[in-house]
Amino acid sequence: MNELTSTERKYLRGLAHGLKPVVQLGSHGLTDAVMREIDLALEHHELVKVRLVGERDDRAAAAQEVAVRGRSELVGTIGGVAILFRRHPEAEKRKVLLPGDAPAKPKKKRRARVRE
Repeated sequence: MNELTSTERKYLRGLAHGLKPVVQLGSHGLTDAVMREIDLALEHHELVKVRLVGERDDRAAAAQEVAVRGRSELVGTIGGVAILFRRHPEAEKRKVLLPGDAPAKPKKKRRARVRE
């Protein structure tokens, strides 16, 4: 995935403002089951929030690990919440358009020509 620019990060933080965390890391940390849930959420929503537990340094390390293992970009952290973004590989299925992206072109419907 390409590195996000500061403009794109700012835009994504704004989009994520109204979102609720979809996954919470518990006392067991980053387990395979939690990573599966994060992966499913990223696949479906593209932009998700994850609630982290622990001290500040622990949360920062956990946020980086989630981003790396989830093949996503860490958009930012706000307190104990990390914002993650991963684009859908298929352009027509993308739900989040970044600044400068052109919307996916809809397929043209062919009309049957009627001769008179």
